[in-house]
Amino acid sequence: MDGILLVDKPAEWTSMDVCAHLRGVLHEKHIGHTGTLDPNATGLLVVLTGKGTKAAKYAENDKKEYHARLRLGVRTDTQDIWGNVIAQTEQTLTASEIETALEGLRGNIMQTPPMYSAIKIRGKKLYEIARRGGEVHRDPRPVTIYRLELTEKDENGDWGLIIECSKGTYIRTLCDSIGDALGCGGCMSALRRTRAGAFHISQAHTLEEIREAPEEYILPLTLLTGEAASRE
Repeated sequence: MDGILLVDKPAEWTSMDVCAHLRGVLHEKHIGHTGTLDPNATGLLVVLTGKGTKAAKYAENDKKEYHARLRLGVRTDTQDIWGNVIAQTEQTLTASEIETALEGLRGNIMQTPPMYSAIKIRGKKLYEIARRGGEVHRDPRPVTIYRLELTEKDENGDWGLIIECSKGTYIRTLCDSIGDALGCGGCMSALRRTRAGAFHISQAHTLEEIREAPEEYILPLTLLTGEAASRE
């Protein structure tokens, strides 16, 4: 069964958990995805099935769009609310003050990957080193923030963000950088991917829906590769 599945990933599932689950649902050995979502994040996961796994290269440079929540005044070791709090500050920042900080984080920026990430250095994943209390040097990497929009404040006092960005962008790290720019610290409190390349969350299906009738939701590979590439 070769094709594309657009999954609305639930919280507390890793991206590979979703792939492993779908191997059983589809009775297909070869299943992968085009871009990891953190376990606590939700939203669009583009899954490739069968020979479609070879098409992942066509999604390497896809832009991504996210809706995130930013909690100011809290800094954690994972740069999100699920980590250990390492600093906490009272703050009463206005939307105008936050907007000023966002201006310096739009466009081409350098971003240092977080220790709690799956990047490998000398054969070891950074999160494995971090969980043992270690830390290693990480070189900053260029990323592009095409859109960074501040939205409403919620009942928890967290601000909304809409982000459109290049591959390799860590939204947790962006939230941390916003907190640094404001001088109070900050972390990510929620994350939902809403777009990956040409695909939108409105096209995605829950795992429950897919389990009911998986064949109905398989899309043709040409949506990702184009007609010529699909004949490789």
